[in-house]
Amino acid sequence: MDAYAKTKIFYISIGVWLILGVVSYSGWSKHVLTILTGGSVTIPCHYDKKCTQQKKYWFSEIDESNTYTNKTEENLSVIDHPDQSLFTVTMRNLQDKHNGHYYCVVETGEQSPINIIYETQLKIQSAPDVSVVSSNVSGHEGGDISVKCLYSSGYQNKLKQWCRYKDQSCYTVGRNDTSQNSSVQISDDDGGRSFTVLMTGLRLTDSGWYFCSAGEALSPVHLTVTENNNNNTTEVTGNPQKYYICIV
Repeated sequence: MDAYAKTKIFYISIGVWLILGVVSYSGWSKHVLTILTGGSVTIPCHYDKKCTQQKKYWFSEIDESNTYTNKTEENLSVIDHPDQSLFTVTMRNLQDKHNGHYYCVVETGEQSPINIIYETQLKIQSAPDVSVVSSNVSGHEGGDISVKCLYSSGYQNKLKQWCRYKDQSCYTVGRNDTSQNSSVQISDDDGGRSFTVLMTGLRLTDSGWYFCSAGEALSPVHLTVTENNNNNTTEVTGNPQKYYICIV
């Protein structure tokens, strides 16, 4: 049986396995990533640390193909980051042909042979419904950062949020919340088709992946928080390596 036939059987099996309960589904649904034509996007796929040793891949519904981690092609890279319990998918030079549904998958090897950890739809647009001024931001411990999120006129009355991918926690326009002691403030620029996220009192643990959203449309942002150079103490991280059985 050739590789295409195997992939096609796998794709058809997803729906059947879900019905039979042999596929674990822990992903989010109804989320659309809107990307500028010719642009690129990086998508984080978080998994349980118990699954560090398991095989992981990016599945495309369009051509019914899967790409395993630590593989880089001309316009696609799928890289595992076991120290962060996630793998990232970077797609470049996106065109209309890339519109469609995609899945982050972990092979569990248990009663549920695969775990769909994230599902998304890509929508390639000449003027994205939701985007950010910068998809990579950085700040110092104790400092602050701001992110400007843009949206089209059709999303002016949609719910606008700033969310963290890892724990799926979201902060909404018009509310002040705290995230690990960091203040999160979101202000909608009335009539300006944008809203601004301000995070103050940053902690090292605030580093990670977030997204701006309006309705179901979203745009990913990666935040890096570095140690304050004025801090004379050094935080030592890292634990002895442990191995787990991946059970989902």
